[in-house]
Amino acid sequence: MKKLINQVDSIVDEMLNGMVDAYPNYVKRLAGLEVLVRANAPQPKVALVSGGGSGHEPAHGGYVGKGMLDGAVAGAVFTSPTPDQVYEAIKAVDGGKGVLLVIKNYTGDVMNFEMAADMAADDGIKVEKVVVADDVAVENSTWTTGRRGIAGTIFVHKIAGAAAEAGADLADVKRVAEKVIANVRSMGMAIDACTVPAAGKPSFELADDEIEIGIGIHGEPGTHREKISSVNEISDKLLAKIFAENIYNSGDEVAVMVNGMGGTPLMELLVANKHVKEVLASKNIKVAKTLVGNYMTSLDMAGFSITLLKLDDELKKLLNAPADTPAFVQF
Repeated sequence: MKKLINQVDSIVDEMLNGMVDAYPNYVKRLAGLEVLVRANAPQPKVALVSGGGSGHEPAHGGYVGKGMLDGAVAGAVFTSPTPDQVYEAIKAVDGGKGVLLVIKNYTGDVMNFEMAADMAADDGIKVEKVVVADDVAVENSTWTTGRRGIAGTIFVHKIAGAAAEAGADLADVKRVAEKVIANVRSMGMAIDACTVPAAGKPSFELADDEIEIGIGIHGEPGTHREKISSVNEISDKLLAKIFAENIYNSGDEVAVMVNGMGGTPLMELLVANKHVKEVLASKNIKVAKTLVGNYMTSLDMAGFSITLLKLDDELKKLLNAPADTPAFVQF
């Protein structure tokens, strides 16, 4: 295993301190905790908290800032943060208007965030939660009951965060988040597995001519393996599964995310994006916004995911609203 690290057990701590050192105008760290909050938090608005295991950078700390998250909680690599950590994040960001928890649908995340919500409610803090389950690859897995939450979570952060920044109340911010969740779908693939530092070996093995279709974001294998083909053909397979949801129709307007898994060159992501847009055009589906890059990664995994978000006027306006965070800047 080759990794640019010091000690395996200090990676998350050093990463969080490094982020604060790099972006002190955006984030600060809660003392003794794996929690980043806005540097000028709390704000007099509904606050958003998300998080999960580390290894998905820039998620989730990279989205702490104006127009997106108010707090991000980092567990160990691919491990849910504890309820106590989430609870402290909720208390730190609450500005009196309530807190929305954005949770990816993984069993540990859902359980621990819900426990933290109960703890905060006992303190009189208004807490609501939404669970993102955008991955169309599998219905259940060793990590989840129901579909997994993957890159579509970023659209929830952006749109619900914009609603909160504009002054919406907690019920309305939750409603907007749930609208995004109902209209967003994703699917991914890999040409190489990631290596978790503590394990010291790839999470699965692929032959030189094999790819894995339907991977998650924790190094877990996908639905099946097949021989590698062109990126256009691979993209068609991912899109076919997304279109099978029957929520994207001729005349619709969508946002597209072509998300790198951490080890894929931007050149290759842009080639994939070109074909995605061509396919959508052939179906008379207009692309209103495109995001290409590393948004929700899986350490050093080589591969990508495609996310489509069906837009209406409300979602489009909020998606295009200003945001200013370490990993997402839009004016």
